[in-house]
Amino acid sequence: MSNANLDPAEIERFARIAGEWWDPKGKFAPLHRLGPARMTYLRDRLAGHFDRKLPAAKPLAGLRVLDIGCGGGLVAEPLARLGATVMGVDPAHDNIAAAHTHAARSGLEIDYRCTTAEEIAATGMTFDTVLCLEVVEHVPDPAAFIGLAASLVRPGGMLIASTINRTMKAWLLAIVGAEYVLRWLPAGTHRWERFVTPDEMARHMAAARLFEISFEGLVYDPLADVWSLSPDTDVNYFASARKP
Repeated sequence: MSNANLDPAEIERFARIAGEWWDPKGKFAPLHRLGPARMTYLRDRLAGHFDRKLPAAKPLAGLRVLDIGCGGGLVAEPLARLGATVMGVDPAHDNIAAAHTHAARSGLEIDYRCTTAEEIAATGMTFDTVLCLEVVEHVPDPAAFIGLAASLVRPGGMLIASTINRTMKAWLLAIVGAEYVLRWLPAGTHRWERFVTPDEMARHMAAARLFEISFEGLVYDPLADVWSLSPDTDVNYFASARKP
């Protein structure tokens, strides 16, 4: 397996807690909390781009989606329920095993593979949509990673990434607050120097020959314990772009 642009320490960190992917009160509780807002964004963005009507039971039917760094399948499963044909890839065997097990229990057919985006690209496969959610901040070379992900998008398709902005506010909330005060995440989960600003993301996407680049923030209300979409990209944000 190619290990280009992979950080073995990052892979091992997530593999150690793979058994907790589907525990809403476990190590991945923050991802469960932001799940509804994240899926609202993905559903609406994809339905709008591919001219699908909402509301509909399966608005993403017929779309082929690649979820890079799928983990235990927290995004792949709801996408499959919305009708998408999903391939989820992750370099950690324990993550893929957890994803397979939960999908089988849920009666969902999802093509999970323990592999890398590089190896998928080597097959020549392309997808209507490629997702890189909470992954960019864990790779050594985000520009190369976005370029690789863009190569997997078919002409007319879409790339969607979500990551953390490199601001002092993000350091205080995503690292100090989430890892050391609230202990939502294990200490060391994030490295501030690997966070990517929207300007940097826009440059990476433009360099990958993507256009119509847009951003939307994801903010947390501690009083209501709710995540919601927002114009505020100071901490968490989505970036989407179209391939010509």
